Amino acid sequence: MQPRLMMRSTIEGMHLAEPMAWPRLMMRELWVSWRFIGGDVSSAVIPPLLFLVAASGHEGLGALEVAWGLCRGLLYFWLFTYAFNLSNQLVGVEEDRVNKPHRPLVRGEVTVKGTRRRWWVSMALLSLVGWGFGVWEWALLWQVLLVVHNEAGAAKHWWAKNLLIALGVVTQLAAAWQLVGPLTAETWRWIAVLASVVFLLVSLQDLRDLEGDRASGRKTFPLVFGEKRTRYVLGTLFGVLPLIIHDALMKPQGLTPVVVACDAGLALVSWMIAARVVGWRTKQEDHRTYLLFTYWYCLALLSTIVVL
Repeated sequence: MQPRLMMRSTIEGMHLAEPMAWPRLMMRELWVSWRFIGGDVSSAVIPPLLFLVAASGHEGLGALEVAWGLCRGLLYFWLFTYAFNLSNQLVGVEEDRVNKPHRPLVRGEVTVKGTRRRWWVSMALLSLVGWGFGVWEWALLWQVLLVVHNEAGAAKHWWAKNLLIALGVVTQLAAAWQLVGPLTAETWRWIAVLASVVFLLVSLQDLRDLEGDRASGRKTFPLVFGEKRTRYVLGTLFGVLPLIIHDALMKPQGLTPVVVACDAGLALVSWMIAARVVGWRTKQEDHRTYLLFTYWYCLALLSTIVVL
């Protein structure tokens, strides 16, 4: 049997009457979900968990309560990311053959039918978990956004894609905080600023996918305005980003040593990205630059643990 067919058999085929079938099924589905979301853990799972820890500290929760909150958050944000990625990769198979040939649908590790079935199940589970954890409104809004982004094709237009991702940040962070405590005015300020940053700068990810986006008919920011112009625009925005973060988020907390350290760390990463987006222009380097942006996002939310 060919390796690809063996992998498909391993993931798709199963007789539930076999001994230990259900535990094996659960382990297999966990592995499948990891294949779909593994590349997005640093942007979609870890950041909201960091914000959840910040909310736990703000609420004065004990160690066991924090641990329970993290368990709930891990389940919720795993489903949050899984539902989006299943839909996104279902509608983007041909594009992924060019941009991301490692993905499971392109490699034939799962079938389209099996993936669509998993999407419906993940959407139902996200609704149930969101309702059970008291964040149903954010789960519902996220589901609307992902359907518009993927199934309705809004992601083909750069402004709609950026706006939907920014609104997704709102649903992500609002749910993370609300899992353990009520949202506050200070919380909303952080959410609004970070969502605005994502709206302005998330086009960074499109620089690594130019070939596939062009072939699929997407109108991303670099394809509409030109790659060179995009690099200079993003480089400038990342260059001034530390000033915005300082004035909008750090300065109101008081310039304590901890706040200054967080401020300086974010500035350093931001300026590294600014230099890289202008000076390092291969597809591989653009991918690393985008990963650095996800690390900046994680660092910003890590800062909330000690700043808020």
